[in-house]
Order: sequence, then C-alpha cells, then structure tokens
Amino acid sequence: MATIVERDTPTPPASFADAFAAEWIKIRTVRSTFWTLLAGILVTIGLSVLLASFFVSAYDQLNPQDKAQFDPTAYGLVGINFGMVAFGVLGVLVITGEYATGMIRTSLTAVPRRPRLLAAKALVLGLVVLVVGEAVAFAAYFLSQLIFASKNLDEGLGHHGVLRAVIGGGLYLTLIALFALAIGTLLRHTAGSVTTVLGLLFVLPIIGTFLPGDLGRTIRKLLPSNAGGAVMSTRPTADSLSPWTGIGVFALYTVVLLVIALVVFQKRDA
Repeated sequence: MATIVERDTPTPPASFADAFAAEWIKIRTVRSTFWTLLAGILVTIGLSVLLASFFVSAYDQLNPQDKAQFDPTAYGLVGINFGMVAFGVLGVLVITGEYATGMIRTSLTAVPRRPRLLAAKALVLGLVVLVVGEAVAFAAYFLSQLIFASKNLDEGLGHHGVLRAVIGGGLYLTLIALFALAIGTLLRHTAGSVTTVLGLLFVLPIIGTFLPGDLGRTIRKLLPSNAGGAVMSTRPTADSLSPWTGIGVFALYTVVLLVIALVVFQKRDA
C-alpha cells in the first residue's frame, strides 16, 4: 500500500496589508496610546484657551505696536507648541515600546521584511496623529476665536491664510510624530529618544537665539520646530520662513531621518 506523505504548505510572507492591520491593532490596544493622545489633546486645547483668555484680559494694556502685530490664528494655536511633546512621545513609543518588551522579535518574525514593517508603523502612526491632530487644531482654533471675539479680535476661516494655518497645525503634529518615530528607531531606547526629540525641538531654538548676525537669523529659520511652526502663522515675519516653505523644510528633515532610520534598522540585529 502506498504511503501518503503530507507536506506542510509554506506560509506566505506577511503582506503590507497584514503588517498595517497588525500595527493598527497594536496602536489602538496599547494603553499608552490612549493616555499619550489624551495628554496631547488636553495640553494643546487647554493651553490655547488659557493663553487666549490671558491675552484678552491684558489686551487694553498693550501698546499699539503689539496690538498691530497680534496674530489671532497663530495665538489661538499656541497650545500646539506644547502639546507636540505628547505626540512626539507617542512616535517614540510606537517603536521603542517593542524594544523594551522584546516584542520587536515577534514583529520581525511575523514581518521579516523590515522596510515593510517600518512603513506600516509609520503609516498607522501618521494616520492616527493626522486625524487627532487636525481635530485638536480645529478645536483649539474655534475655542480661542470665541474668546478673542469678546474684543472683536477673532478671525474666521475665510480670512487669508487662516484655514491653511489650522490645517497646517495638524500636519505639523503628524510630522513631529514621524520625526520622533525615526529617532526612536535609531536609538531604540525610550528615555534617550524622548530626550533627543525634546532637545531638537525645544533646546535647539533656545541655543539659536544666541547666534548673532545674519547667519544666526538664517540658522534659526531652518531649525526643525521653527521651520515647521511657520505654517501656523498668518502674518509671516522676516525672522521665519514662509508657511509652506517652513513645513516643507520640516518634512524634509523627517523624510531624511526616516530613510536613515530604515537603513540602520535593516543592518543591525533586533
């Protein structure tokens, strides 16, 4: 009697759709995602509203020059400059959390093609932060304009540059999260990655203020957070890049970092 030999059918490699689905499950089921996003939402909207209230209460004491230079839209989105910390932390945790728990080995076993895995992480993170970031930016804008309306300082979305600035706020937060993902991929350590992100986004602009002359002014314009934040202004000044140029420069920083992170991710062991 002939013996029937059963052969195992090789399991096909995970597709990009599989990797995307897995990363979506991870990011929405990990508690840190919820709490980090909540912190970003509360800080961004809360500080925008609080600082708008302080400005309105002190408006009558301002000199005419300060009143003339006031940008209601940029001021109404000022909370993004603080809430971005939470979105940066989320970008770091998406990758360093797996290194901390050892889950990165499981992820690489399931999706051995590292470019596919990192691309899936970046796409899921980018989409989540884009949706939340745009919602937060519009909420901060509308609430702050309600406060400014008490002094007839509010600007509607139809004013020149306002809609672009608000949408740009959400794009800025998205790029920050991806920027942080690249840093986290390079360093693989949560505390070190968060410290590096904060240093690049917060400390560098402080150092830049001490750089003298035209060279110092040019460098300040090109620093990551200064360049990206320019998109939220409706009254660009000589000390900042134009809105789309600024966000373009920050996007370039982010893309270059992600490419470097991918090269390093492919070459080293998990």
